[in-house]
Amino acid sequence: MKALTTGDYAVFFVYFFIVAVYGLWVYRRKRNADATSKDYFLAEGSLTWWAIGASLIASNISAEQFVAMSGNGFTMGLAVSAYEWMAAITLVIVAVFFIPVYLRNKIFTMPQFLHQRYNSTVAMIMAVFWLLLYVIVNLTSILYLGAVAVNGISGINLYVCLVALAFVAVIITLGGMKVIGFTDVIQVFFLILGGLVTTYMAVTKVAEHNGAHGVFEGLSIMSQKANDHFHMILKKDNPSFINLPGLTVLLGGMWIVNLNYWGCNQYITQRALGANLKTARGGILFAAFLKLMMPLIVVLPGIAAYVLYKDNVFPAHDQSSLKENADNAYPILLNLLPSGFKGLSFAALTAAVVASLAGKANSIATIFTLDIFKKLSPDTPDHKLVNVGKITVVVAMFLGVVISPFLGIDKKGGFTFIQEYTGFVSPGIFAMFILGFFWKKATSNAALFATIGGFILSVIFKFLPNYVDLSFLYPSGFAVKSADSGLYEIPFLDRMGFVFIICIIGMWIISTIESNRGVKTNGLDVDTSMFKTSNSFAIGALLICGILVALYTLLW
Repeated sequence: MKALTTGDYAVFFVYFFIVAVYGLWVYRRKRNADATSKDYFLAEGSLTWWAIGASLIASNISAEQFVAMSGNGFTMGLAVSAYEWMAAITLVIVAVFFIPVYLRNKIFTMPQFLHQRYNSTVAMIMAVFWLLLYVIVNLTSILYLGAVAVNGISGINLYVCLVALAFVAVIITLGGMKVIGFTDVIQVFFLILGGLVTTYMAVTKVAEHNGAHGVFEGLSIMSQKANDHFHMILKKDNPSFINLPGLTVLLGGMWIVNLNYWGCNQYITQRALGANLKTARGGILFAAFLKLMMPLIVVLPGIAAYVLYKDNVFPAHDQSSLKENADNAYPILLNLLPSGFKGLSFAALTAAVVASLAGKANSIATIFTLDIFKKLSPDTPDHKLVNVGKITVVVAMFLGVVISPFLGIDKKGGFTFIQEYTGFVSPGIFAMFILGFFWKKATSNAALFATIGGFILSVIFKFLPNYVDLSFLYPSGFAVKSADSGLYEIPFLDRMGFVFIICIIGMWIISTIESNRGVKTNGLDVDTSMFKTSNSFAIGALLICGILVALYTLLW
């Protein structure tokens, strides 16, 4: 392992200094002694479209992309970019259909939506559900993968990295959503610049090792030496098919992953809920364009690392590390970079981790404070709610530091770990939201069925292969033989699709029965005029769709 040089540390501390000074300036300039809890948690009316878009990306792109998605690029190739590219069109859908519903009905948190649309029981159950998911899976995985990457690049002790990342994130989060939103613009700048530099250096390294020069020569060599890594739709005999099951990626569970994440997730939608509709849509469209370029930053380096690994370019220790765990690809790749450039890439990675941690911690604090604590203690003064939120941030980050080393994320690969275990609750949550938005007859009991029943069904489908031989599903592609267990398993994206369909049917049956019995529901204020967009937004959305069609046509 190459240690960071003086030049690397100089670049890193320039980044850190810029973020710290800008964050302090934002805090002092926009601080309001009489700020409400909504102002603290949502930066109500303060974020511009570019700040919203940058904050969405900064909160989304973290160690699970830089480290874990690069690891997936190493093992399965460009196909994992489906998460990023389909997210771009998902963001357009969210901007057109979801955000107007939230803003028209003055919804600021996801549990508030559930309380307003269904009842307090559904809202409280889901608030607790989300807190557990955010702390135990999301916050801890971001911390752990980030610390592993920083440790792999710098050689600093893993636990010191965990504490340092958590500490910096807490400092930013305590400034509130205004500081998070505006400092995320700086974070995204470093994230994209450092990420592109890493990709450029990695691809040109492939070219140089093969006696060529330049990025395009490197890409050509990569496509020749790892042709199977440049297809978006995997065939059934591909070992990674169980994680990205062919055409059903485009037609099935991937939509649930993305629509639930971008449209029904406090962590993400919180950035837009404090803005007006035009600003929110502009920010989301900006984020969608940024999403299109993310595979260049987080997937291509993994493929380059795979080609270099096959050519035995890395030292023996690094070759062995890659054989054991593909998530080591990105940190090992950074060790090939010259002084200064490595510091820039290190800053980009750290920026991504810290921004995601801050965003996640703020969402945890928002849900706990506004949807649990305030419900239990409704007379609490507004300024004390802000203090409760700050205490929650510290406690959540402390729990993340304590829990994260014990998750065993590396056994599955970090990105897959996060997607699969978040997927235990995503189908039921999305079913509850989508019917809650657009079907006024959906009842509270139906929502409870989707919430609890969806989770139970996900667990049943997960462990079903231990008790039932699913080989009869193999010809259809809905079951794949696992290399780990030797059993025929249903790919988790397909499992999510099946559970979602069952939840929708179950909700329809329960709601229809209760509707016939005269059970009243709390429909939202929704009409078709809400979904009209400006001409500039429509042009941007069509451009995104056109780019995606071209990419999939080229890389099918």
